[in-house]
Amino acid sequence: MDTNLFETMTSQAAYDGLPAKLITLTNRSGMQIMLMDIGASWLSCRLPLACGEQREVLLGMGTLEDFMRQTSYMGVTVGRYANRIANGTFSIDGKEFQVSTNQAGNCLHGGEFGFDQRRWQIELQSSQHVVFSLVSPDGDQGFPGELVAQVTYHLTDENQVEITYRANSSKATPCNLTNHAYFNLAGAESGLDCLSHHVQISASQYLPTDEFGIPYGEFAEASGTAFDFREGKTLASDWLSDVNTELNLAKGFDHSFTFEHGRDVTKPVATVISPDEQVKLTVTTDKPAMQLYTGNWLAGTPSRTDTPYKDYAGFALETQLLPDAPNHLEWRQPDPILRPNQTYQYRTCYQFMV
Repeated sequence: MDTNLFETMTSQAAYDGLPAKLITLTNRSGMQIMLMDIGASWLSCRLPLACGEQREVLLGMGTLEDFMRQTSYMGVTVGRYANRIANGTFSIDGKEFQVSTNQAGNCLHGGEFGFDQRRWQIELQSSQHVVFSLVSPDGDQGFPGELVAQVTYHLTDENQVEITYRANSSKATPCNLTNHAYFNLAGAESGLDCLSHHVQISASQYLPTDEFGIPYGEFAEASGTAFDFREGKTLASDWLSDVNTELNLAKGFDHSFTFEHGRDVTKPVATVISPDEQVKLTVTTDKPAMQLYTGNWLAGTPSRTDTPYKDYAGFALETQLLPDAPNHLEWRQPDPILRPNQTYQYRTCYQFMV
């Protein structure tokens, strides 16, 4: 266990005036992850390499003060609705709702006081798993219905971090939960950016967006563009050659890739290899889409050292429903509206190979 991080993250009060609770999970091979009840957050991921190095591959902060100050959603569970809702408005069964807006007039990751800033309850805990739960009251940030959410982290002996999401609501409401971990497989504090990572994503389509990350409504073919990762390439390889201005608008990748309907959900949707080829990460999920974000606006974000992170210090692979889906029910996707007789339940697995 990283005792220094444990001490610095618990020595200050959280949003509610009480110290955070941290949990360390360890598997048989010596891999360790650290989790926190504030935001049901994934704080640290340390991999034992064959050379004897313990490599930290998750970006993070060194103190709780920095954690509460950062605006990059680093490692947190985001909700009630991950990603963006245009203008913070949507309608359900003919009734219009206005929810909290916090980015360019849109609702991002649940609004001004999203799930990332809440203290989640620790329901169950063992050496290799923990269950967090949260009750979001009816009207929270403008969202209808009391939502009871549960996030389970399980560290397996195969170096898998399995994250399971579950939720129920008393009224029909948008629901879309994900984890916002930033990875740098070369080492979180290595000073290297993430753009030399080799990435493969099994998606033939992506969702074009405007300068604020709001989708236009139509899917686009990835073939022939910088968004085609099916064969695998480094993140930077087609960056400047792409004729599409979307990458320039977003300063990099901040887009959702959609997966085939009826696909085998036991097969990885993404594979990432570190520049030194020491670490491979695969992502498996039953969610319909994944947002690739290359840390385009990370500059100035506190790190675990005295040097803040720079832009592109890490990448996020956020498995989720599509952005603004409550306003695009015509999309052939799972319904983003969770109803009282339904259970929201999804699973994502990040597996590390060293």
